[in-house]
Amino acid sequence: MEWNLRRMESELRQINPDLLQPSKSFKKPSSGTITINVGGYLYAAQRHTLAKHPGSLLEEIVMGKKPVVHVDSMGNTFIDRDGPIFRHVLNFLRMGELVLPDDFKEAGLLRREANFYRLSELAQALQDWEQQQATQREPAFLEVTDSHERSQGLRVYCSDSTFIEKVKNRLVQISKSRLDGFPEEFEVSSNIIQFRHFIKSEQGSRLVLKQDSTFLCTLECLKLEAVMLALKRGFRLLTSLDSSRGSVVQCEALHFVK
Repeated sequence: MEWNLRRMESELRQINPDLLQPSKSFKKPSSGTITINVGGYLYAAQRHTLAKHPGSLLEEIVMGKKPVVHVDSMGNTFIDRDGPIFRHVLNFLRMGELVLPDDFKEAGLLRREANFYRLSELAQALQDWEQQQATQREPAFLEVTDSHERSQGLRVYCSDSTFIEKVKNRLVQISKSRLDGFPEEFEVSSNIIQFRHFIKSEQGSRLVLKQDSTFLCTLECLKLEAVMLALKRGFRLLTSLDSSRGSVVQCEALHFVK
C-alpha cells in the first residue's frame, strides 16, 4: 500500500494544526525565569529572586526599569562583571544569607560586586562574615583534665566550640543495637564536655566510636582521641601539670593552644 503523505498531512492539520508545529514551550521561555550572562557565565534564576531587593541594579534590569544595553549572541542580558564571583551574589539572593567556603579569599572582590549591584544587605553580611572570621583567627585554648574518678571523669574545654563539635561527632551512644547519637548528659555547654560515666540506666548502653561500634570507650581512650584530634587540627601542647608520668594519657591536665 502506498502512503499519500500530503493527504495525511492535510488530515492531521484538520484534526489539530498544532501537531505539525514546533513545541511552543521551547519557543518562548517562562516569564517567571530569566537567564543572564555575567562575564561569560550563564546564570538562570526566577525573576522574583533577582528582583528581591528593590533599588538594586538587578531589580531594575529584570523589572524593565533600566534598559538593557548589552546582550550576548543568544539574546541574554550581558553584564560585564566577574562571572565566577556572581554565584555568591545569586546564592545570597536565593537564601537570604551569605554562605561562603571556609577558605574563601575574595572578600574584597565580592564587596566591590555588592557595591556595583547596589546590594547593601550583601555588603553588610560580608562585613559580619569578615568580623566572624577575624574572631575565629584569635588564639583558641584547649584544656583536657582528668580526675581519674568516675564521679568526675574527663573534662574537655575549648574556647573554639567547633572543636567540641568535632569531638562529639566522633562518639555515639549505643543502646540495644540502636544508635542514639551523642549523650546529652555529657554536654555542659557549647565549649565544655564532661564525661562522668558511660553506663546509663538502660542495661547494655555504652559509648563507642562512630566509625567502630564494637570499640567500647574508656576515659583513657577518650583522652587519647581528644589529644589526637587536637594535634590534627593544629593545636600545640603547652603544659602538662603532671608530665612526670611520661604519658599524656596519665597526665591529669593538658593544655593546648592554636
